[in-house]
Amino acid sequence: MWYDNDLIRLLKVKYPIIQAGMAGGITTPDLVAAVSNAGGLGSIGAGYMSADQLKKTIQEVKTLTDQPFSVNLFTPEVVQVDQNEIAQANEWLSRFRDELNINETPSVVNITNENFKQQVKVIIEENVPICSFTFGIPDEDIIKKLKAEDIIIIGTATTVDEAIANESAGMDAIVAQGSEAGGHRGSFLNKEAVPMIGTMALVPQVVDHVGIPVIAAGGISDGRGIIASLGLGAEGVQLGTAFLTSEESGSPQVAKLAILNAQETDTVVTTTFSGKPARGLLNDFIKEMRQYEGKVPSYPVQNSLTQPIRAKAAKLNRPEYMSLWCGQNLRSSKENSANQMVIDLVTQVEDVINKLFQS
Repeated sequence: MWYDNDLIRLLKVKYPIIQAGMAGGITTPDLVAAVSNAGGLGSIGAGYMSADQLKKTIQEVKTLTDQPFSVNLFTPEVVQVDQNEIAQANEWLSRFRDELNINETPSVVNITNENFKQQVKVIIEENVPICSFTFGIPDEDIIKKLKAEDIIIIGTATTVDEAIANESAGMDAIVAQGSEAGGHRGSFLNKEAVPMIGTMALVPQVVDHVGIPVIAAGGISDGRGIIASLGLGAEGVQLGTAFLTSEESGSPQVAKLAILNAQETDTVVTTTFSGKPARGLLNDFIKEMRQYEGKVPSYPVQNSLTQPIRAKAAKLNRPEYMSLWCGQNLRSSKENSANQMVIDLVTQVEDVINKLFQS
């Protein structure tokens, strides 16, 4: 049976299908619960949540499902805050604020990892069964605390070396994120030249160099992608863009429509929105800010500076100034319930298997 492996036994789910923990309000409690109730693993994208917001979301998910779900956290990146750099970035961004009638100019004083620590505390207090990490590996004491509570922990890797580092740190499984994936790159070992290795090349190499389950991510949106990933040695898949357009997704309708009407040639990788490379639909903001690529403040500083622009643009249905994160497999995007999406994925996998054996 295609879904009988170590990963499903580890996660205690029926199918090795994971909904990516997309931050920014996309992973609503309804979405997380719908995926988990259908036999997959729903994930709360908690990257930008406060500890209180995370606690409330977890408790809401618990009222909607008794199945396992996970929380995805952003491993904190504490960077030096350069006020001159911020002033320059704000000058570049002023024209967007003016057009959207945003009167306040954002500022960043300092960056700490305190919220991250509080998020971990909430996860432990709420007995969340699974926690995944993006942007790096948390400190050893965090890993020990989670493992002491028997919480399954999953890391993210964009190279073989990053996968090995995750395994060495004590991760129970690894998401191998190919360059086709939407949203932020999970790279952390080489920040000067962010790796852009495709899923098909990355997954088998990671599988050959680690002994824990590998989860393929990037460009997977149907049964063919799942079977291909399993054939490469992965024990599961993680899908983000596929669930972005689900009925339960918290993504603004204007963003869903942009994705549904886009194709594989419409995405680019940019640092202009957040200071960290991320894949999304090319729009006017990216085009106009391209000249400053590599000069904007590092993540999470730039992310804080553009947050009011992104929020106001979403409120006004102005996709040209929104961060429309999505992967390269856009033509497969559909509007449907998340529950039905999981059912369809399972059916598609079994159809592919039947065709392979019939031939």
